[in-house]
Amino acid sequence: MRFIEFAAIAALAGAVAAPLPAAAQSLPPLDNVDAPAPPPPDPAYTPAPAPPPYAGETYTADEIVHAGHGFFGQISGGLATVIEKAFADYGAPNGYILGEEASGAVFGGLRYGEGRIYTRFAGEQNVYWQGPSVGFDLGGDGARVMMLVYNLPSMAHLLQRYVGVNGSAYLVGGFGMTVLAADLTYVVPVRAGVGARLGINLGYLKFTEQPTWNPF
Repeated sequence: MRFIEFAAIAALAGAVAAPLPAAAQSLPPLDNVDAPAPPPPDPAYTPAPAPPPYAGETYTADEIVHAGHGFFGQISGGLATVIEKAFADYGAPNGYILGEEASGAVFGGLRYGEGRIYTRFAGEQNVYWQGPSVGFDLGGDGARVMMLVYNLPSMAHLLQRYVGVNGSAYLVGGFGMTVLAADLTYVVPVRAGVGARLGINLGYLKFTEQPTWNPF
C-alpha cells in the first residue's frame, strides 16, 4: 500500500516537472492577445431620445380648472389664479384628487378627508387621508378640496405621509394652496373659503386605502 502511495506521488511530481510541448511554449501570453474590434455603428441608426417623465400622462391647466369649476361650483371664482400659481411653480400634475374633509384645531388640530384620485396611467380609485396640523389656527370646518399630485409613479406610492413644505402657503381669491411632499412626489391641496386655513402648512397628511381614525 505504501509503495502505491509513493509511486503515485512520484508520477505526479514528474508530470509537474515535465517541460511543456513546443506548441504550448510558443503560445503568446494572454495579456498580449488583442480583443476583436467591435463592429462600426450603423450610420443609419439614430437612438430615439428618452421620453420625459410621465409624458402623455399629465393634465393641462385648462383640464384642472374645468374639473375644479365643476367641483367647487359657484364659489370657484379665484380657482384659476391659484391653479396658475401651482402650474408656474410645479408644472403639470399627473394626478388630482377631488374630495371632502373635516378639520378642527385649537393651535393644534386634526384633519380627516375622503375623495377620489384621478390619473391617466392607472384610472381612478377612492382614497382617504388623515393628519395632524400645528399652527396659529382656531376653529373647525368642513370643506371641499382639490389636490394636485405631482410625480406620482404608482397608486401605491401615494399611500404614505406627506409633510408640509414651510413657506408654501398661498391665499388669493377665497382659495388657499399649500404644498406637501414625500421624496419627489408633491401633493398640493387647494381649499376654498374657510377651509383654506393654513395651519396644515406645519403638519402632514397620511393617505390610506381605507378610512381610519388614527391620524398618525
